[in-house]
Amino acid sequence: MKSNPKVSVITTTYNDLDNLKRIITLVKQQDYENIEHIIVDGGSVDGTVEYLKLAEKESVGKIKWMSEKDQGIFDAINKGIKLSEGDIIGCCFDEFTKKTVISQMVHIIEKEKTDGVHADLLYMDGERVVRTWKQGQGNIRFGWMPGHPTLYLKKEVYEKFGVYKPYYKVSADYEYMVRILKDKQVRLSYIPEILIKMSHGGTSTNGLKAYLNSLKEGHMALKENKIKFAWFTDCCRTFKVLLQFVR
Repeated sequence: MKSNPKVSVITTTYNDLDNLKRIITLVKQQDYENIEHIIVDGGSVDGTVEYLKLAEKESVGKIKWMSEKDQGIFDAINKGIKLSEGDIIGCCFDEFTKKTVISQMVHIIEKEKTDGVHADLLYMDGERVVRTWKQGQGNIRFGWMPGHPTLYLKKEVYEKFGVYKPYYKVSADYEYMVRILKDKQVRLSYIPEILIKMSHGGTSTNGLKAYLNSLKEGHMALKENKIKFAWFTDCCRTFKVLLQFVR
């Protein structure tokens, strides 16, 4: 990987202009210079498109965007990956915890010569911590997985393994991580620090029904990727998730 690699940060949005403005500001505040911010809008009618036109002009080439109907968040992320010109690609849906997040990620990937990086994560309900994602390194077969909002991968990983499968409505991120990590072809660095805060209540965290749907799709992902004893991995994963609520 070349020195000073470009990082593509993908944000998906739909009729959420105030939050989008906040995220764009947070990305701008990162101290790493070589960032492009890819905004994939699902066809908003709340002034998002007009705002993005202005933001693009003011960004001096650092913001790229598109606005059209999509098939869900993972389809939107795939569109962002296609638009990306970065050497490293990740997503920002909520909040970096400090201004050095991207530079830390780039530094450790370069230092350890890995294919990507992940870190710790908080799920928030306003100012209240609901869930702490802190799994360190591990084996996907034993229920471990990186926190997807903290996962930044070299573009070549997507070129080799493809992108997300949108027919997984809530667990396409899990399926993708199983796909790339099951045979240890992709090596990840780990930063043992909370670098991302996420709002609790997304498609896979909004109550028991959402989690059961996530678990069902997760089992399907394990079977599709030919993980033996998928039920065992399901149990390990559930146990690790439950531990995240214990503080």
